[in-house]
Amino acid sequence: MPKVHPFIPLAKALRKHQTDAEKLLWMMLRNRQLNHAKFKRQYAIGNYIVDFICIEKKLVIEIDGGQHIEQQPYDEVRTTHLNKQGFHVLRFWNNEVLLMVEAVLEQIRKHL
Repeated sequence: MPKVHPFIPLAKALRKHQTDAEKLLWMMLRNRQLNHAKFKRQYAIGNYIVDFICIEKKLVIEIDGGQHIEQQPYDEVRTTHLNKQGFHVLRFWNNEVLLMVEAVLEQIRKHL
C-alpha cells in the first residue's frame, strides 16, 4: 500500500476553506490560464503546505493575511527551505490580491 504524505488531509481541508484572496487568485491560475503554466493549490512540500505551486517552473506563490506579520521568522525559515529546494517564492498580501489582482498576475508572469 503506498505511503500517503501526512499533510494530505490538511491540504484538502485548506482547499475547502480558502480565503477570498486565494479563491480569486485560484480562478486566475487554474486550468493553465496564466502563461499555460500548470498550478496546484495547497500542495505539500516536505513539512510545509504552500498556497500555490507551479512545479515545472519551480514557482511557489504564498498569499499572506494579517497573521503573517507575527509569524515572519517562521515564514523566512520556510522560504529559505523552499529556496534550497530550488523554488522561487513570491509572497503577496491578501489586500494586494483583492485590490490589485492584475499587478499581482503581472509579477507572477515575470517569474514564469
